[in-house]
Amino acid sequence: MLGGTDFALLNTALQKTDTVLCRFKASTETEGYVDEDGVGHCISPLLYETGWIPFEVLINGVAKGWGTWLSVHHSKLDARFKITLVNATQWQYYGTPNTGGTLQMTWNSSLIRAEKVDVELWGYNETGEPYGDSWTAGWRYLYSVGRAVPNTGSFSFIPSPAKDPHWRWEMGSMRVSPSSSTEGQRDVNSLWSGAHALAWHLEQLFRDDSARWATAKCLSWDALEERLPNFLSEIPDCPCTLAQARADTGRFHTDYGCDIEKGSKCTYHPGSVHCVRAIQASPKYGAGQQCCYDSRGAQVLTGDSIGGSTPDRGHDWGAPPYGRPPRIPGLSHWKYDVLSFYYCCLWSDNCHYYFKHRPSSDCRTYRPPKAGSVFGDPHFITFDGSAYTFNGRGEYYLLSSPDKGLFVQGRTEPVKLENGTLAKATRLSSVAMRENSSDVIEVRVTAHPNTLEVLKNQQVLLFSEQSWMDLQGVFVFSATPGNVSVMFPSGAGVEVRAREGTMTTTVLLPLEFTNQTKGLLGRMNDDPDDDLVSSDGQSYNASKSSPEDLFHFGSTWAISNETSLFTYDSAYLLDQYLYSPKHDTEFVPAFSLPENPSDPLWSDMLKICFGNGASFCKYDTLSTHSLSTGNATISAVRSHTALVNDLAPVVACGFLPAPARGEKRGSVYLEGSELAFSCPSGQMLFGSPQRTCHESGHWSGTTTHCVSDNMEGILVGCVGAATALATLLAAITFYNRKLKRQRRHSLKGTVVFKQI
Repeated sequence: MLGGTDFALLNTALQKTDTVLCRFKASTETEGYVDEDGVGHCISPLLYETGWIPFEVLINGVAKGWGTWLSVHHSKLDARFKITLVNATQWQYYGTPNTGGTLQMTWNSSLIRAEKVDVELWGYNETGEPYGDSWTAGWRYLYSVGRAVPNTGSFSFIPSPAKDPHWRWEMGSMRVSPSSSTEGQRDVNSLWSGAHALAWHLEQLFRDDSARWATAKCLSWDALEERLPNFLSEIPDCPCTLAQARADTGRFHTDYGCDIEKGSKCTYHPGSVHCVRAIQASPKYGAGQQCCYDSRGAQVLTGDSIGGSTPDRGHDWGAPPYGRPPRIPGLSHWKYDVLSFYYCCLWSDNCHYYFKHRPSSDCRTYRPPKAGSVFGDPHFITFDGSAYTFNGRGEYYLLSSPDKGLFVQGRTEPVKLENGTLAKATRLSSVAMRENSSDVIEVRVTAHPNTLEVLKNQQVLLFSEQSWMDLQGVFVFSATPGNVSVMFPSGAGVEVRAREGTMTTTVLLPLEFTNQTKGLLGRMNDDPDDDLVSSDGQSYNASKSSPEDLFHFGSTWAISNETSLFTYDSAYLLDQYLYSPKHDTEFVPAFSLPENPSDPLWSDMLKICFGNGASFCKYDTLSTHSLSTGNATISAVRSHTALVNDLAPVVACGFLPAPARGEKRGSVYLEGSELAFSCPSGQMLFGSPQRTCHESGHWSGTTTHCVSDNMEGILVGCVGAATALATLLAAITFYNRKLKRQRRHSLKGTVVFKQI
């Protein structure tokens, strides 16, 4: 995203004297070159967005080709392709008490085509009226800390405080570029570090008293936040538990700064073991949500801990249409959410200012998604929990939601046995999906074991250098070749897994899809009895309908060539799918298989095929003559069951603070949780000393307060005075009523004349 990557143009044969101009997004131009072998090269430019960027190449001023370039969020870029700040904590605390010395940085020297390099500091800032037309982002070259240094891949220096106005740039990145370029020249072959707080170059006043300097900055930020619009109301609530947060992959994704899979190194969230971020930015302000959890799986809130989860004015991953604050990937988040954390919490002790504007969201309004799965030969578990088998051969709608614009299609093919013959059973071999006008994503099995291939608009995507893809209307994540996650703006997610030659696909849908789904995964409305409805409106029951009837049901959800999202890039696919019926009526599966105890697989099969899903496991083992296939099926059933359990709704009562000057014991706010309150010596507790979260979502008891012993006397006196006043008022009321009765008695029988 920051530019400077040198990449070769394939299939070019140029002359050394040819000029190469690379034009990105029809407006941003960089100068390329021709190497000694006649291969053309482009240099990627500085961009304020992520995703696939279109570009064209002009040779000697004439357009000769086009392509796409993947712009990557700087924190998600593989470490091999950026500068590493050795001991990053030292860099970002430099000048605070007990932090100084020599700073060191390293890089892959082979990525810079030069023997001598310059080491430069660049600053980042966003200026203009927030949320106005003048609000703009900008990188600026500040100065060089090393000129014409050997390109050894390592550089060290002892920093001095910067002069005015350079020290006013408080965040930025280091850049290494060839010394043959002029200082600060943009869009040249270079490597960048990640954005960081520039403690090491701030003015001398920071080194003299960093806490005082940071406090002034914190107060200035607090005043700015008071003027900016409140974004908290439009971000989603967090999942209530760590299990929910990790399971809701359509709406939340791991925060790489606090990842339980990587040792829970949570620098900014001490006490947490894992954090996630809401995948989609909020619609109006481009804000983000972050949710952190402790080792118990409970949400960590800023009301209890400095390590609590915090929302973000700028979503860390940016937000379409990008290009302008606060939607710049990574950098807007650093400007408004991270740098201010340094001011208020890390460089000074003023976290209460930060948490006033970045309070944790609890989970009272969170509603987990529903999950439906396809696995094995193939078997289906619908969103409402119905389980059945449909092993037709063809291409079908797993999910059709026209009102939401979401379509997920599945392709099945006959299972090939070890002897090369085809079984009378099928497997899922590819899934293709799209939401509204998003890119079409297809995930399919390959000839390599436990390996999936991902296509975008019929072109293969490679994840060898980058595990996260920010595409048009969709995110795709693949950390390993056998796992692919697809995430859409609606919050729908599709998880695809390759295991033992089979593909498992799980679709997660938020509750907004209730009564909006059709297809093989059924109607989502918490009523299993109406799950299976054919495309012509006929209803089936997963547990009562015959296998033949369910086979007919499934066949009605065959797609057409006109609606197909699949790629047909081989003779096999063209012949068997594009030019053939979408549902192969000639393929008849084995609807049931005899269970023969004399079968050589029988004994081992019973060892793995037991409990929930045993019938599916046995069918797949016997139909494919493969224990590994049966084991993959039973594992898929158990994984789905665990997923549904993880996503089970829980009742939350909401955060309760400790009483002023008092203490609170307990930091879980879910059904059955108890909180205990106490007051210090010399203080009396009024209200409930213990409160319990009930099934209704409300806390038992009353609000707790701590009052001093003297205040207790005042309160008792006030109560006594109030009692006396009430007694006096009652006496006066009684006396007045007595007078009225006497007056009515004296007037009885008296004629009153009224003059007209």
